[in-house]
Amino acid sequence: MRPWGGLFAPLLLSLLAFATLAHARKVEYSSGTDKHGVTRQLAADRYPALYTGDYRDCLGGKSLFNISKYDAAYYADNMTIVFHLEGSSNIENESLMMQISVDAYGTNRFDMIFSPCNLNIASLCPLTDSVPIRAWAEIRVGPQQIGGIPDIAFAIPDFEGATKLQIFANSSQTEIGCFQAVMKNGVTVSHPYVIVPFMGFFTVVAIIASFFTAIYGVSIPHMRMHHGHSLSVLVVFETFQEIFLSGALQVDWPSILVAWRTNFAWAAGFVWVHPFTEGLASFTGITGNSSQVGNAGSILNKIGSGDVVKKIYGRPLIKEVSGAIMKRSSDFNPNDPWAYDWNGNPVEPGMPLPGTWPGFPGTLSGIHVPVADACLIGLIWFLIAVALVWVFILGPKILLEALAVIKWIQEERLSYFRSHWVGFIGQSLMRTIIIGFLPIMTLTIFQFSVKNTVGPVAVAAVVFFLMLMGLIAVVGYGCRSRIRNGKFSITKDRAMFYRTKIFLVPVWESNLKEHEVEIKSVFSMPFYRIRHTYHDHPEAHMDHDFIKKFGWMSARYRRTRWWFLAYYLGYLFIRAAFLGGGRASPLAQIYGLLVLDIVNFFVMTILNPFESARNTAMGLYILNICRISTTGISIAFLPGFAVDRIITTALGIIIMVIHVFVVIALLILITLGALSARLSLLRNREEFSPHWLDKIRIRWFERMDERARDSWKPPRSHVKKLKEEELALPPQPYFSVATIRRSPKIEDEDEDNQTICDNDDSSSSSSSVVNDLESAQVKRCGRTVSIKSARRVSAGSLPRTGRQSRIFWSSREFGDPLLDRPGSQLAKRLSGINFDTCSIVTSNTSMTTKAGLIKPQSSLQTMRTARSSLTAVGSMIGSIEMRSGGGGGSGTNTPLPSPGFIVDESWMSSKEGALVEATEPPEDDDGRGEKMKKQEGE
Repeated sequence: MRPWGGLFAPLLLSLLAFATLAHARKVEYSSGTDKHGVTRQLAADRYPALYTGDYRDCLGGKSLFNISKYDAAYYADNMTIVFHLEGSSNIENESLMMQISVDAYGTNRFDMIFSPCNLNIASLCPLTDSVPIRAWAEIRVGPQQIGGIPDIAFAIPDFEGATKLQIFANSSQTEIGCFQAVMKNGVTVSHPYVIVPFMGFFTVVAIIASFFTAIYGVSIPHMRMHHGHSLSVLVVFETFQEIFLSGALQVDWPSILVAWRTNFAWAAGFVWVHPFTEGLASFTGITGNSSQVGNAGSILNKIGSGDVVKKIYGRPLIKEVSGAIMKRSSDFNPNDPWAYDWNGNPVEPGMPLPGTWPGFPGTLSGIHVPVADACLIGLIWFLIAVALVWVFILGPKILLEALAVIKWIQEERLSYFRSHWVGFIGQSLMRTIIIGFLPIMTLTIFQFSVKNTVGPVAVAAVVFFLMLMGLIAVVGYGCRSRIRNGKFSITKDRAMFYRTKIFLVPVWESNLKEHEVEIKSVFSMPFYRIRHTYHDHPEAHMDHDFIKKFGWMSARYRRTRWWFLAYYLGYLFIRAAFLGGGRASPLAQIYGLLVLDIVNFFVMTILNPFESARNTAMGLYILNICRISTTGISIAFLPGFAVDRIITTALGIIIMVIHVFVVIALLILITLGALSARLSLLRNREEFSPHWLDKIRIRWFERMDERARDSWKPPRSHVKKLKEEELALPPQPYFSVATIRRSPKIEDEDEDNQTICDNDDSSSSSSSVVNDLESAQVKRCGRTVSIKSARRVSAGSLPRTGRQSRIFWSSREFGDPLLDRPGSQLAKRLSGINFDTCSIVTSNTSMTTKAGLIKPQSSLQTMRTARSSLTAVGSMIGSIEMRSGGGGGSGTNTPLPSPGFIVDESWMSSKEGALVEATEPPEDDDGRGEKMKKQEGE
C-alpha cells in the first residue's frame, strides 16, 4: 500500500495545481514609463497610486443621471488616468462635454476637459435615453499636468482628496451631472477589524479584574478596598469614548483623524451593521437609493437654452486629448484581464459629500452611519450592553452553583457573591448607565439639532429625560442617605499650588497650618470648603449598608471624596451639551469646551478623588490632558481660520500621536491592574508563587492600606527638607544590639538536661530583646557543637566539688530556691536573659564590637559578680569610644578592627581581669564555700 500511497499524494497535488491554474485569470503586461523616465513592465491588475472610493451626486441629487458605477484612478508608474462610468439617463438626445478634476488637501491638483466623442465613448456620443451609459477610458497625461501631485501623496496615510466628474450639455451649456468620489492611496490607519478585537480583549481583562476584586472576600470594607484599587472600567471606556466623541466638534476634520476614530467607535455605541441602517431608514425619514446616485426621473427631458457656463465654454478644448487615447472599451467586461477590485460604492443616503469631513457627520461617515440614525443606533447598542451585564452576572452565579452541587468547589467558595448576586446586578447596571451617560447625552442633544422626522426626536427626548432625571434622583438619594444627619459647616480656604519636577500640585492651606508646614507656593486660589461632621456615624468606606446600596457611587474614590461622582456627572452633562448642542455655533462650542476641560482639570487636581494611584494617573492626569490638548489643537480646524489642509493634516497626526500614547498608557495600566487583581485574589494564601513576588505583594498591601486610610501627607519637598536637616546634624555616639549568638554550654552534654536547655532556649526567644532583634537565630543544643565546646573548656576551671564528681558540671544543679518561685524578684530579674554576646555599634565608626555578658546566675553573690563584670564591659566600651573619637563627633574617625570578644570559661580562667562566671557553691560543713568566697574576693 505504501507505493500506491506515495504516488497518490503527488498526483492529487498536481491535479489541484492544474485546477488552480485553469481558473486563474490571465495576467496582461504592458510597458510604462513614469515621470522620472523609468520604464518597466506593468501588470494590468495592479493597484493604482490613487483611486476613488465611495461616490455621490455633488449637485444635491439634481443630476439628470442615474449612476451605478463611478471609478477613477491615477497610475503614477505610467502617468495614466483611468475612469469608468456606468448608468442611465432620461435625456432624449444630447451631445456632451466632460471635465475631470482632482483636489488634494484643499488645492486643485489636476484638471482636464474632454469630449466623450474624442475618446470613442459611444454611449455618450451622443447621450440618448435608449442606450445605457457604459464608458471606460484610459488617458495619458504629461508631467506638467500632474506636477501638482507630490510623491508623498502616494504614501501618506489616508490621502485627503476627491475626484469630481462634471457633465455639461452643449445645447444649453449647463451642468446636468456632477459626481464626486473620495480619493485613496491604499494606506490608512483605519483597521477596526484588527484594533477593535485587540482593544476589546484588554477591556474584557479590565472588566474581569474589576469584577472579581468586587466579589471575592467576606469583609465588605476589605472587599471595597481591593475593588477600589483595581483599574476603573469607567476610566477605560471614557478614554476610548474621548477619542471618538472629540469628533463631534463642528470643524473640518482631516481625513486621518476620521479614519483613526473608526477604531474606537464601538466604545461609544457605534457598531455598523447594514441591516440596522436599512431598518431605521424609514423611521428616521431617510429616503434614497443606496445602489445608485442621481435623480433621473421617468419623464424624458429635453435640454433647452440656458446660461453659458464660462468655466467650460470660455476656453478651448485641450487638443492633446484626441491623440492621447491608449485604449477604449465600449462594452466593459468584468472578466477582462484589465478588470479591478478597488472600486467604490454609492454612499448611504444622509451622508456628507465624499472627500469632506465636516463635524460630527464627517466623523460618522467614517463608520457609514447617517446622522439621522446616530442616536437610535447608539441607544440600541447601549440596551444590548445592559442585557450583556445581566448575562455576565448570572453566568458566574449559575456556574458556581453547579460546581458546588457536583462538589468541584467548596460550599463556602465565593459565598457572599452567591448569596447577594441580585445586589451585584444592581451595582453593575448602575455602573453601566454611568459609562453610557456621556455618549447617550451627546447623541440625544445632537438629535434635537438634526432637522428630521418627529419620531427620532421624540425617542431622544424620552431617553434624555429618563436617564438624566433618573441619575439625578439616584445620586441625590445616595448623598442624602449619607448626610441626612450631622452638621454642615462652610469654611473659607485656599488651594496652594507648589512646583514639583513635572506638575504644579495643590494643597489646602488649612492642612499646612494644622501640621505647621511651610511651602513655597507658585500661586493660590480661594475656595470654600463644605464640611459634614457626624461623629456617631461610621465612615463611608466602613458603612456596610451604604456600600451595599451605593458602592457603585463611592467605591473608587477616597474616604473623604465619596461624593465625587455627583460632581463628575454634572461635568459630563455640560460636556455633552457642548458636544451635541454646539453644531450651530462652532466658535462657542470649541472655546466653551476648552474652558470647561481646563476648569475641570484644576478642580479634579485639587480634589484628587481617586484612591488608587493607577486611576489617578489615568483618570485625572492623562485623560484630562488628552482632552485639553485635543480640543486646543482642534481650534485650527475651524472653517473661519482657513488653515492650509497640509498643516491641518500635520496637526491631525499630532492629535493621533497623543491618542496613541494615551492608549498605550491605558493598556499598560490594564496589565498592571490584572496583575494586582491576582495579588488581591490570592491575599489569603500564606505561600505565594513565584516567591520573588512575595515582597512586592507585601508592599502592595501596605500601600493599599495606607491609601485607604487617606491620611494627610506633607509635600515631598517639605519631607526632603526635613531629611536634609536631620542629616546636617552632628553625629551622636550610641550603641545598639545588632546580633545575638548563643555559644554552646557544658550542660548541653547532659542528656537529662536536654529538656532544660530546650525550655531555656524557648524562653529566651520569647524575651523582649529577641523580639526586637529579628536577626537572632534559633539556638542549637546539639551534641557535636557541645563536644567542641567541651574541648575548649579545661577541667581546672571548675570547682573542686564539681571536678571530683564529674567533668561535665552545670550550675543548674546548684540552683537557688528563689528561682523556683515565679513571683520572686530574682526570677523576674533573670527571666529572658540567656545570651552570651552582644554587638556594640558606635555612630562614629559604624564598628560592631562583641563583648561578653554575664550568664544568668543563681544567687545574690552571682548577681554582684555580674554587676562587676558589666562594669568591666562598660569600661571596655568607653575605651572603644575614646579610640573612635566618640562623644563629640568631630574630627577624623579612624575605623578600628572589631575586638570580637567571645567569652568562654577557658578565656576567663587564663586572663587576668576577665569576666569570670561565678557560681554559688552548695552549703556544706567542711567550709569549702567560705574558702571559695575568699578566693573570689582576692
